[in-house]
Amino acid sequence: MQVFTLPPFLDGQDQAHPNPRRLVLSKYEATGNDFLVMIDARSAVSLGPEEVRALCDRRRGVGADGFITVRGGRGKPLSMHLRNADGGVAEMTGNGIRCVAHAAVEAGLVTEGRFAIETAAGSRVVELRRQGDGEAFASVEMGVARITSDLGPYGPALSGRQACRVDVGNPHLVVLADGTLDELPELGSRLQEIETGINVELVRPGPGPDALTLRVWERGVGETLACGTGSVAAAAVAHGWGLVRRSVSVHNPGGRLEVRLPADPAYPIVLVGPVHKVADVIVDVGSLVSYCPA
Repeated sequence: MQVFTLPPFLDGQDQAHPNPRRLVLSKYEATGNDFLVMIDARSAVSLGPEEVRALCDRRRGVGADGFITVRGGRGKPLSMHLRNADGGVAEMTGNGIRCVAHAAVEAGLVTEGRFAIETAAGSRVVELRRQGDGEAFASVEMGVARITSDLGPYGPALSGRQACRVDVGNPHLVVLADGTLDELPELGSRLQEIETGINVELVRPGPGPDALTLRVWERGVGETLACGTGSVAAAAVAHGWGLVRRSVSVHNPGGRLEVRLPADPAYPIVLVGPVHKVADVIVDVGSLVSYCPA
C-alpha cells in the first residue's frame, strides 16, 4: 500500500491552515454507522445546519450519518458536539463517541486507554485500544436507561403492540416486531411524523440466546446500518421483558454490538464494539454549500 505524507497543516488534524475556507475532516465508521469528525481543539470553527447538511449529503457532499466536532484534549477536558445528517443537534451517539475516541487518540489529544469525553448527555468514559491499520476496539460507559411503558403520543399508532420509551441520553422507542423487521421504514416514518425527536428501534429475539436483531430509524437521518444508543435501549428493554440476560449481542444490519447490563441499575450500561478509520478529507465547505441544494 502506498503511503502519502500529509502536508504540515494536516498534521495533527488542526483547523489552523493556509485556507480558512477549507476544513480538515476524518471519516470513521462503527458497525456501518458513519461520521465526519472535525478536530477543532482551539474552537476556531463554527458550522451551522446548512454546512452540516451539505457535508453529510451522500450524493453531493462527503456523506455521513452525522457530523461531530471534537474540542479540548492535551490536558484540557475532551468534548464532542454532534449534529445529525439533517443539521439538527443531537445529545449522544454510542457509535459516534467511539469514532471520536479513535480520532482523539490518532490526533494526539489523549493517550490510548481509558479517558472521559464530555457530551450533551453528560460525561462518558471510553476505553479504546488500537489494533493497527485504522482499526480500534472501544467500550463506552453509556449511563443508565430510563424506561417507561407510557407510550405517550405514539400509543395509538402502535395499536397495542409491545413497546417502551427509553431515555439513554437521547430518546428512543423500542418496538417488539410481530414477525420480520421489514416494516421498519414505514413504521419509523409514521412514528416520527407524530413527533420528530424520537429514534425508533424494531427488534426481535435471536439469533441464539441472549441476542437481539435490530433495525433502527434515526431522527434526522432515516434508517442507518447501526445505532449504539439504540442497541443499549433495545437490550435494556428486552431484558425487562425477559427476552435476554445481562450480556446481550445486538445484531445491527452493519454488524454486532455487545451490551453489558449491570446488576445494579444505578451503574452505567456498557457498549462494546469496533471502530474503523475510513479516510482523511479536505473540504472547501463554502463551495460545497453553494453547490448542494437546501
